[in-house]
Amino acid sequence: MTYLSARRPARTPALAAALGLGAVALTLLPAPAGAAPVAGASGSAAGGVVEVATAKELQAALTAAAPGRTIRLADGTYKGNFKATTPGTAAARITLTGSPKAVLTTTTGGGNGLHLNGAAYWTVRGVTVTGAQKGIMVDAADHVEIDGVTVHHVTMEGVHFRNSSSYGVLRNSTVRDTGTAHDGKGEGVYVGTANTLTDHSDHVRILNNVIGPGIGGENIDLKEGTTGGLISGNTFDGNGLTDVNYDDSWVDVKGNDYVVENNSGVRTRNDGFQTHSQAAGWGCGTVFRNNRSDLTGATGPTRYAIDVTAYAPGSCPTTVTADNTVTGGRGVVNPGIPVG
Repeated sequence: MTYLSARRPARTPALAAALGLGAVALTLLPAPAGAAPVAGASGSAAGGVVEVATAKELQAALTAAAPGRTIRLADGTYKGNFKATTPGTAAARITLTGSPKAVLTTTTGGGNGLHLNGAAYWTVRGVTVTGAQKGIMVDAADHVEIDGVTVHHVTMEGVHFRNSSSYGVLRNSTVRDTGTAHDGKGEGVYVGTANTLTDHSDHVRILNNVIGPGIGGENIDLKEGTTGGLISGNTFDGNGLTDVNYDDSWVDVKGNDYVVENNSGVRTRNDGFQTHSQAAGWGCGTVFRNNRSDLTGATGPTRYAIDVTAYAPGSCPTTVTADNTVTGGRGVVNPGIPVG
């Protein structure tokens, strides 16, 4: 197989022109001895590994991305609003990878730190995103996997699946210190779009993450119009909730048919988990299983581990199993909601 480098001159002007990179060209290099093959690499410019070490090289590599390619970041700071628009495929994902010391930040504090716009079948692994308005934005991009990243100190949401970005995954990651404007608009993880039913960001899985402290909105906000997601194995810290924009719980479920299980949380203003109906027929079908809520210090008006505000046994059910537990507060679930 071959490897690619964005730090060496192109072997021929024709290759640079073909890749459309101008002064920053990608060069096919022989694989180092004993190097493991990269999934999807074929020995052509379509696969292989791109090694980058500067912001200019990173944006060039994102622009020239092709199915099967891996973009590998050296440790260091990359300043800019980085954007990818080329999709991978199910058989040949595109990967952006680096260590937590590979830090994506912006020059102004505005815009997205990393924007995957139509960039389906991408994997983003290991890097840190900070110093932006929004951390990682996924727009109209299915099957995006975000794994082992750190997102912190952004003025709005940390990670957002939006514009019908379905089958996405956020796992093994840390999201903290979002919504630094302290106006209730800094969700840790945001799925869908408020006040519309046309954003079908469905079947998103949020797994085994640490979300908080310093989250300026809900740790996770699941909007109306989205369905079928899984929220599992996460650890929440609500220190940072403001209640400015109704952010008084770790998780707010406004979509349908979510499973919320095996999560634990500490420090909240009011409840642990909530459901709401922002549109008729939404906020229904959630299953809450084996969640552990510590409501010690909560001062809100309800103070339940699970506060189900949208419930009708036939048309808008919610399932709360008996293995959910609570410390402090007023109980596992609000009166009138069966526990089984």
